[in-house]
Amino acid sequence: MFKMFVNAFKVKDIRKKLIFTFLCMIVIRLGCQIACPGMGDGVKDLIKNTDLGFLSALTGGSLERMSIFALNVSPYITASIIMQLLTIAIPRLAELQKDGETGRKKIAEISRYLTVVLALIEGGAMAIGFHNQGYLADDKIITIFIITAAFTAGSAFLMWLGENITERGVGNGISIILLINIVSGMPATFVGLYQQFVQSKPVPKAILAIAIIVAVMLVTLVLIILLQDAERKIAVQYSKKMQGRRMVGGNSSFIPVKVNTAGVIPVIFAVSIFQFPLIIASFFGKQGNANGTIGEKILYACQTNHWFDITSWRKFAFTIGALFYVAMILFFAYFYTSITFNPIEISNNMKKDGGFIPGIRPGKPTTDYLVKVLNYIVLIGAIGLAIVALIPIIFGGVFNAQIGFGGTSLIIVVGVILETMKQVESQLLVRHYKGFLND
Repeated sequence: MFKMFVNAFKVKDIRKKLIFTFLCMIVIRLGCQIACPGMGDGVKDLIKNTDLGFLSALTGGSLERMSIFALNVSPYITASIIMQLLTIAIPRLAELQKDGETGRKKIAEISRYLTVVLALIEGGAMAIGFHNQGYLADDKIITIFIITAAFTAGSAFLMWLGENITERGVGNGISIILLINIVSGMPATFVGLYQQFVQSKPVPKAILAIAIIVAVMLVTLVLIILLQDAERKIAVQYSKKMQGRRMVGGNSSFIPVKVNTAGVIPVIFAVSIFQFPLIIASFFGKQGNANGTIGEKILYACQTNHWFDITSWRKFAFTIGALFYVAMILFFAYFYTSITFNPIEISNNMKKDGGFIPGIRPGKPTTDYLVKVLNYIVLIGAIGLAIVALIPIIFGGVFNAQIGFGGTSLIIVVGVILETMKQVESQLLVRHYKGFLND
């Protein structure tokens, strides 16, 4: 990996892209430190006392600081997901998606407008909620508009910056922003774990704590890498046919189906559902309570740090929240895969090209076989995804550890790093072939 980046810096074009991406990362981290105008001191205390977890990691702590980048790229991610869902429901959008580069640009343009609308709604809701609780610097209406405008502008700027990283940098602009946000919070988490389990502890206990922390990290990383790279290859054979005076075809290929077909989308959806009521409740000063009303019990069950708390069996009973969490991951994995992977279309394309799966007849039998294989693979991938997402939560609950990032964050980090390495490597390869041809 290090050698690859050293070789990349030797190439002028790639060096410019890497430097541009690095400078954009600096701008992102600086923006996360700039406080939003009009916010009172009580807002930060309110947010810090709310279990934000994954959302805090995605924003790089800017939500806790209430900076101008508090919303970060969350509205853009939501807008992209909504657009993907709408392409199934609206035929016109489905046609645009199949219309090549022109259609994709039009969908991207609609996504930008939708991002701004969502940022306005989220930023306005936050500003009004803080105003009603008396957490703003003053009670003037103009303050609400200023805060809403700052949040919206910050989110729109990050969207623009992400697109520029994609075009002028190493690619995967939005993913790079998520990467730098998540990584920025890791040092504080490791320092906190060191202070809690290692510092001022007897040597045997400190060594045991370090061994457990390292083991959990290594197991999680290994599972993530296996989950990201694992795929099922479905063999495809093409029959021979006459083309002019020649016999063509007869070759074999395969359809690669990733085990984790939906990526981190199922976990993002599931976490968003759990954290949405917590954030809304925090605006109205409500807290979860295991002995309170039904609403307070639901809020208590939504907090991931209570799921595996073994200090109290009453709290441990709320592990049912974890079961519901796993169920949602499974549901969204199947739902999102059904949108992005169309067995009928693949079967029809194979039939047109004279391809068939050995031992399976073309047409409906091929479609049924693809659906059966896909359902099996999605189940394995979703279970693996749930395990990876739960490992840090279980560790945090059992040992009462404050972990600022979870399995989902690590999946994003590993996935983005692997994808960026592949892109840089492919650009080096293209550069090598160009130089070879010029010689």
